[in-house]
Amino acid sequence: MRHLLGIDDLSREDIERFLERAHYYTEALFEGSWNKTLLSDRVILHLFFEHSTRTLTSFEIAAKRLGAEVVNWNPETSSLSKGENFIDTIDTLCAMRPDAIVMRHADYGAPKFVAGRAGCPIINGGDSWRAHPTQALLDALTLRQHFGKIEGLCVTLIGDIAHSRVATSNIELLRKMGAKLRIIAPAILMPEKRPEGVEAFNTLEEGLPHSDVVMTLRLQKERMDRALISSDGEYFREFGLTTSLLDRLAPKAMVMDPGPLVRGVQMEDEVAEDPRRSLILKQVANGIPTRMAVLDILMTGKAA
Repeated sequence: MRHLLGIDDLSREDIERFLERAHYYTEALFEGSWNKTLLSDRVILHLFFEHSTRTLTSFEIAAKRLGAEVVNWNPETSSLSKGENFIDTIDTLCAMRPDAIVMRHADYGAPKFVAGRAGCPIINGGDSWRAHPTQALLDALTLRQHFGKIEGLCVTLIGDIAHSRVATSNIELLRKMGAKLRIIAPAILMPEKRPEGVEAFNTLEEGLPHSDVVMTLRLQKERMDRALISSDGEYFREFGLTTSLLDRLAPKAMVMDPGPLVRGVQMEDEVAEDPRRSLILKQVANGIPTRMAVLDILMTGKAA
């Protein structure tokens, strides 16, 4: 396994390998007992063509926890602003011979394109609406930690399914791991082709009952060609999570969100901050051991 470009490239055994290593790092971070020089003398280049808080920061912390040096490239201060094209930029950076590249880009399949030109592992930190594999892995780790399993869980995704790379990668991973999947969205925000084996609903009343997990997804307004939702307020009235709604339709469900969470649109504050119900901050915390596991496996090839 040289690159991590998408969940579609991974077998169930590959996913298990990442999750087992991530579980190891979760415990090791708590105990302070991991190899802090595993990636010493390695340089990891972050190519983020889109803004990021959780993914970029957790990749940087993960790399530094393993002893690597990190270079955060900034497109706004690069030669792209002087007219250099994307291919020349990539070839220039690859000629500097980083030991791994973590990349986020708005274009469909951009990390795969770079993987064909680079001489080092490429890790997809999110491309277009296609894939966000490390987010799906950390979400799976969170589910396994809380429930002790993934297989058989009923996981319901709510929101902009059509434009969400998180939805795409989570559906692929959770389906491979045996979860039952539902999606809830306005018809205009449903994917053109429903993923195989996934139930689709247009209302919370129909889709929420019997859910073990409810994951909200923000409206991906930067990827919409036109105003598909008339207003945030109307969306919240139809698809926003409230405590009363969850108590009535899915009282045992845990709530997740990959972020950024837009409060008052995806859910009310009380839901997001409910320690009995919300796994949102646990997801954030799991970004570090999960990305440590990815760097370990791809850059050393020695992880069990």
